This record gives sequence, structure tokens and C-alpha cells, in this order.
Amino acid sequence: MRNSRYLFFLLLIALGSLSFATQAQDTVLNLSFQSRLDSIRSKILNQKRLIQVFTPAGYKPGSAATYDVLYVLDGGNWNTGLITRVQSFIQGEGYVPHTIIVSVLGIDRNKDLTPTHLEDWKTSGGGEHFLRFLKEELIPYVNKTYPSNGDNTLWGHSLGGMFVTYAMLKEPAAFKSYIAVDPSIWWDKCYVAKMAASRLSSLEGLNTTFYVGGRNATGMHEMKVDTLETVLKSHAPADVRWKVVSYPDESHSSVRLKTTYDGLRFTYEGLVSNIEFHPMNGAVLKDKPVHVWYFDDTTNVRYTVDGTMPTRHSARVQPELTLTGGGNVTYTRFTQRTRYNKTTTGNFTVTAPLRPMAKSKKLTPGGFQYSYYEGDWDTWPDLRGVKPDKTGITDHNFDLDQLPRKKDYALVVEGFLEATEDGHYIFLLEGDKGTKFYLGDRLLMQWDGGYTRRVDSYIVPLQKGFYPVRIEYLHKKEDFKLRVGHLTPSRIETKDPQPIPDAVQYRQKL
Repeated sequence: MRNSRYLFFLLLIALGSLSFATQAQDTVLNLSFQSRLDSIRSKILNQKRLIQVFTPAGYKPGSAATYDVLYVLDGGNWNTGLITRVQSFIQGEGYVPHTIIVSVLGIDRNKDLTPTHLEDWKTSGGGEHFLRFLKEELIPYVNKTYPSNGDNTLWGHSLGGMFVTYAMLKEPAAFKSYIAVDPSIWWDKCYVAKMAASRLSSLEGLNTTFYVGGRNATGMHEMKVDTLETVLKSHAPADVRWKVVSYPDESHSSVRLKTTYDGLRFTYEGLVSNIEFHPMNGAVLKDKPVHVWYFDDTTNVRYTVDGTMPTRHSARVQPELTLTGGGNVTYTRFTQRTRYNKTTTGNFTVTAPLRPMAKSKKLTPGGFQYSYYEGDWDTWPDLRGVKPDKTGITDHNFDLDQLPRKKDYALVVEGFLEATEDGHYIFLLEGDKGTKFYLGDRLLMQWDGGYTRRVDSYIVPLQKGFYPVRIEYLHKKEDFKLRVGHLTPSRIETKDPQPIPDAVQYRQKL
């Protein structure tokens, strides 16, 4: 199905006719993070502790939005500089949510991150107090001061990774997820691994996730990560989702990158920015089966066709669903954190074919008519009586980028589409917020997508003949260009959308 998905997107890149060919434009690199250097006076540690708090881009103080929190041990640029960039990248791809990152700046890591004292490590053994500081002082302070939703992840590397494991066992409810990077499980004759054998059962019912990344076989043995893995296999409750991964050709430092990326993906496994299937809605003939195609991984997705909400016990989605007689197709993608489960429904109503109009002698083929209006509107304007700034034809030579403005304009496309065969047609639309696609007197689609969901689609039965078409496009953001395509009845099973040819685009003769 991957190739089929690409075919849908290839439609909307550089097709002729009414797909309005455009070229991608490079943009200036802009890495900026909203952060605040803060501090908390700890009674438990009897010292002032510094934290650097990164809030999600676009967050406005006073808004109702709340976020998961990722706590980073050994904070500062060495770790947090990497993590903010990795998290931002994965978030941009839609695989993790907007997140608050709390960089916990260290004073004496040998003291804070070790649960027991060793003679050769003079200040070691302060881990229990440091964990109390995190649970009883820092987390409540962050929850009170910043827009936290209470779902926390703890990240640590080396001694910090060992402390992450210790924290999970000692205070399992303090964090929902734990990411340990090349953890020093060797500490004090594998103290934490031994602790795990008796304490892992305390995680039952908490739906904890625990991700551990180490280095090849030698590194895994040196750090005793292999010992921890053996204990996890024997003692971890069934509802604890854990994974230990050995990364070849990585150093103790470089393994942070892959473990952070994979650890965050594992923590939020199943989360996606949207559920993609086509057609997304439509009107269908009573006794004519139609196919609904699901794209992307189906592992964590369940569906129903009777209007009920899917559960984890509902049928697992298949790449192709046959629907006869209409219905409501509901998909739910389940994630590790239920607040990020995503559900969407496609409504398919039974109808007779749209009635065409007879061909008029006043119609001429070769492209629809467009009217271009300049203006800085927030909503679709009333254009009655307004003279367009430019008019033209949407034939294969038409290019949105050749219009006078790159944004802040309204475009009306009008004409008549000739259906050359009977049956179901699928129309696809990409645009800016609120773009409308009318066929006949019906509003088939109103685009409300974004960067991670570009394409809307609608299936409708037509008879041979001519149908009025109208598209209303208010262009506010340069990235959201207008593109349109379709699948005819004889081509639906190819899953290969085509531009609307000039030959079936008609307009009124002037």
C-alpha cells in the first residue's frame, strides 16, 4: 500500500490541468526554542537547584493548553541541546506530542545519580534524596508553574540511565515513561538489576514504558545492560512495555542520539498526526460496492462500520475495506498514552447519481474560468459586485505562482465538468483553510487540513453529462497551495489519481 499512498501524493505535486503546478521553495533555517532559566530552593537537598524549562513553540501563557513533560538529567547543552532538537524533529513529523522539556542542571552527578555509596566515589550515595527532590519538590513545582498535564518521562544517560532505572523501581508512579541511555547497571555490583528482580512487580497496572539503549555486545556486557535485560525477561509484568536495544558502531556518547529518537518513538508508539484513508467521505450507490483504502501502519488500528466506537478488541483494519450500501467507517489508532488515541469517521451515504445538465452550445472546452481578487481577508469575502483584479483559464499552462501575489488573495474557479462515463468518481482537494469544492449544487469538500494532512477526498456517483463546478480558495499561507485531481470510474481500482484534463473542463463562452 505504500506505493498507492505515494500515488495519491504524487497527484498533488506537479500535475497539469487543475492541479496548478508549483515548485517547492527552500526556506531559511530557523531553530528557536522558548526557554526560561528557573530555580527551586530544595529543602530535601538543602540547596538551590537550577532548571531550564523549554515550552512548546506557539505556547502562550494563560492559554488552556497543557503538555507532557520530559525531564532530562545531566541537563545543559550537552544533553538537552541534543534532546530539544531530536524531540522537535519527531514532533514535526507527528510522532510525539508538543512537550515541555525540563533540563535538570547538575551540581554533583556522582552524588545525585547514585543510590548507594562506594568508597572510591567519595560523594556517592545521594540518589534516594535526589529522587525525593524530583518527586516531592520539582514535579509539583513544574505542575504548578508550567502547563503540565501530569504525564512525565524521565531521561538519563550513563549514571543518569542507571538512576532512571532506579527511579522506576523505587517510585514507579512518579513517571509514566523511562528512557535509559547506556545505563551504568554495573554500579555497586549491579545493585539496580538485583533491585529489579524484587521490585518490577510494583509496576503492574501502571502501563509503564521503559526503553533502554546500549552499545553492541561488548558495551552491553561492560555496562551490565545484558544483566538487566535478563531480569526484565523473567520478572517484568505483562503490562509493562519495555525494550532493550543494542546499537552497533556507537560510542558511549553517540548512542544518545539513536536511543533518544527510538526511545521517544517507543514511548508514544501508535501516535500519529492524523489517520489517513481515502476516500474520506462520500455518497455511494445502494448496491454498488466501493473500496476504502487505509494508508500507513495498521498495527494499532481498529475499525467499525456500524457507527460504534472501536475498542482494542474490534477488528484490525485492513489496507482495503469493501463497503456496500453506505455506512459510517470509524477508525481508532491506539497509543501507549490513551490521551493521544485518535479517532476519525468517514460518512458514506446512499444516494442516486447526481443529475447532469445537458451540454449547452455556450460551453467551450479547454479549462475552467478563474477570477482573482486581492485582499487581506480572514474569512471568505462577499465578492458580489467586486471586479476581479485578474481573470483567466485554468488550462495546463495555468500556474498559481504566476499570479501577482503569493498570498492574501481570493480565487474563484468556475466552470462545467464533463463526466464521460457512469459510476463512482473520487475527487481530491488540497488548499488553504476553508477551501471549498462544489459539484452541482453540493458542497463536496471544505478543506481543513494542515502540514501533516494535506489531502481531502470524496466519492460520488455521476452519470454521463455536465456538472457545474465551483472552487473557493482564500490563500493566506504560502505553503498551502490549491491542487485538485480525480479518479474516474474505470481508473478507481488503479488507485492512481489523475489531473482533470483540459478536454473535460468547460467554461461559458465570453
